[in-house]
Amino acid sequence: MIDPLEAEALALSLRVAAWSVLCSLPVGLATAYLLARFDFWGKTALDGLVHLPLVVPPVVVGYLLLVALGRRGVVGGWLYDSFGVTIAFTWQGAAIAAAVMAFPLMVRAMRLSLEAVDTRLEAAARTLGAGRLRVFATVTLPLMAPGILTGAVLAFARSLGEFGATITFVSNIPGETRTLPLALYTATQLPDGEALAARLAVIAIVLALAALFASEILARAVKRRIGP
Repeated sequence: MIDPLEAEALALSLRVAAWSVLCSLPVGLATAYLLARFDFWGKTALDGLVHLPLVVPPVVVGYLLLVALGRRGVVGGWLYDSFGVTIAFTWQGAAIAAAVMAFPLMVRAMRLSLEAVDTRLEAAARTLGAGRLRVFATVTLPLMAPGILTGAVLAFARSLGEFGATITFVSNIPGETRTLPLALYTATQLPDGEALAARLAVIAIVLALAALFASEILARAVKRRIGP
């Protein structure tokens, strides 16, 4: 049985991961389309910026988020002074940190799927009078659906396991920002926390495996539906 502490951390992790994916999915799709279909000045820099969270320590990402979105940050200070909105040290901040760390995986999966779409099909649709937006909605989007699903599920799984950027940006507040990885870290610091840490580790592994299996099953189902 899952005790209240484990249930609280699990529920918070699922909420943070779900919101991180929902909020970043439109931005990820737009970024993938931009990188896959357009050549422009600064494309290499944008591509590097998108993938930066993969190569820098997560603590660096958390620190940059704190500088930008903290109460004294460039954006966070303005939000707090103008609207009384605080992002740092809240579960919403944890969702932002998770979204930033998972963003490269999401974009890469969608970009690879989009690059595999035959552009001749889009050109044929345009010759029949369809506009760019309609072609994207009726031709491109269905064909790249497996990549979108894969990217979303991988980002969800990555968000569930986010630790470094989260603890730096939003700290480790019980009931507010203590997600599953942070709860596991807290348990390892307790004199008698070995059993709790082991249970939390098992829960984290099961969730990650379930997300990866779901990604594969959904991608295969969509491929069968749209055909080869």
